[in-house]
Parts: sequence; structure tokens; C-alpha cells
Amino acid sequence: MPTNKQIHLDNRPEGEATASNFKLVTVETPALADNQVLVRHHYMSLDPYMRGRMNDAKSYAQPQPVGQVFQGGTVGEVVESKHPKFAVGDKVVGFGGWQEYSVVDASQPGALKKVDTTHVPLSHYLGAVGMPGVTAWYGLVKIIAPKAGETVVITAASGAVGSAFGALAKARGCRVVGIAGGPDKCKYVTEELGFDACIDYRQHPDVKTMSAALKEACPNGIDGYFENVGGYIFDAVLLRTNAFARVALCGMIAGYDGQPLPLANPSLILINRLKIEGFIVSEHMEVWPEALTELGTLVGTGKLKPRESIAQGIESAPEAFLGLLKGKNFGKQLVKLI
Repeated sequence: MPTNKQIHLDNRPEGEATASNFKLVTVETPALADNQVLVRHHYMSLDPYMRGRMNDAKSYAQPQPVGQVFQGGTVGEVVESKHPKFAVGDKVVGFGGWQEYSVVDASQPGALKKVDTTHVPLSHYLGAVGMPGVTAWYGLVKIIAPKAGETVVITAASGAVGSAFGALAKARGCRVVGIAGGPDKCKYVTEELGFDACIDYRQHPDVKTMSAALKEACPNGIDGYFENVGGYIFDAVLLRTNAFARVALCGMIAGYDGQPLPLANPSLILINRLKIEGFIVSEHMEVWPEALTELGTLVGTGKLKPRESIAQGIESAPEAFLGLLKGKNFGKQLVKLI
């Protein structure tokens, strides 16, 4: 059996996460029992939510255990199988974590899913046609529920969630405005993803200037907002919301180091009769088939052109993850393992 390199959470961060919180470990791959399969990971996913799980604090998910493989999504190929429904060579998506191989009990519902790479590249099943894409779909379709002609805004617009959100919203006839960091990302958002406008938050570092930029980009106000970041940008967006606007609250990357993110003017929630709903996409598995069908069609027809940042080798994962938290990635952040 092959040896298996893994990244463990070695200790919990105090404030900002650092590479010293992680540890590279090499282990032997165990022999398979009945109904188990051995998966060779081709790519593993790095996602902002992972930072919150590094803390030993109450949240919507259990903290990442110290001394164990860091958890996360993976795609790869079955290299050995003792399960009748999985054959050597099958391409699969699962939750194998930060390691080169995983042994999966394939009899557990949802533990492993075969995917078709004919029209959708394998890596996209961790991004546009995976959890990030379904996250965008749920927030847009089930919470914001836009009508044609309405204006919707999303932060982290060039990322995996943002790019899918843009394609989904344009398909529904919306005016779509993104917020991203830097001219290159903003150019990608408008020219390749087809957003109507994109605001560079680095040029608008406070509520006043961001609110003015939003007023220009959203002349008819904001009807729907998908929040990934929090902080002053959230305050600026709330100033521009229309009556009965809907907010899908997905992430608060500005506060992942543990600092509270207070709202400057919560009375706007009442004044504009806003609907604000937080959600965790893994709690809504019933929508995944419908969402993945639409997302796969958008990618297969070229209407969604997701971008990826790919780090090479498992040893690169900690630094790539820390870069993701600072916005250094461009599109979906992955680690290539093969």
C-alpha cells in the first residue's frame, strides 16, 4: 500500500493563523475492509470556512480536532475498491481532507459520489459545480429570490462562490454588481464573468467612499445582497438597500480571527424592512441535485467560466490557505496533488 502524506492541525491559532499551526505527517495507508475504497486525491479544496473551524469556539460546525487530518473537500480517482458500486478508475468527489489518499466507507450515504468529467473538468467539482456553486445557488434562489430587473450585489465576486453567483443571477435577468480586491479581479468580474459592474474595495476603504461607489454602480438601489465578508462593506451596502431587500449571509471572512464585527446602523434593518438570513449549505442537501444540474449546464455551455488558483503539492497547502484568507488567490483555491 502507498505511503500517504497528510497535513494535521497541530495547534490552534491565537489571533491570526500561521503556518506553524499545521504539521506535515507521513503514514502508511491501511488495507481495505469490505465496502471501503481507496481514493488517490487529484485536488483538495481550500475554503475560508476552514479558518473558523481552527478555533475551539462555538459555531455551526464542530471545531477541527487537533492532531488529526485537516478536513476538507477532495476530488480524485478510485485506485482500489472493495465496494460493488465503485470501480478502479472512477472519478469521485468526497471529503477526504488534506492528504494524498483517503480510505472511504462507500456504504455511508453521501460519503463518495461518482462524477462525469466529459464536459466538466474534475477540479470544478470542488468549485463551480460543487459546494461553492451550490452555496451561490442557495443564497440567490432560496433567500434573495430575485425578480428580473432587480439589482443584486455580492462580495468576493471573483471567487468560487462569486463567479457562480454572477452567472446564476444574469440567467435570471438581474443587474449584477460585484465587489473584489484589485483592478485585475474587477476586470475579470466584468469582462469574463459578465457582471454589470465591479467595485474595487481597495480603492474604497471606508463606509463613506464604498457607499458612494455603490450608489454609482446601483442607481436603482440594492434589492439583494450576498455577504461573504462583513465589516464596513456590509455597513455601506445596508445604506443602499431598497425597502424589502433580502440579504443572504454566508460568510464573515473579515472576522475569522475572532474579532467581533458590529453593525454600525442596525436600525436600517427595520427602516428598510430587510430580510437577513444566514445559511449553511450542507444543511440543505435537498437542493443540491437541482443546483448542480444548473451549474453543470452553465459550465458545460461556457456561460460560467470559473477561474482557479492552483498550488502544487500537499506541502504548499498551509501557505496557500493563509494567502486565501488575505485575498491572494484569484478564483477557486485548490491544491494539486498529482
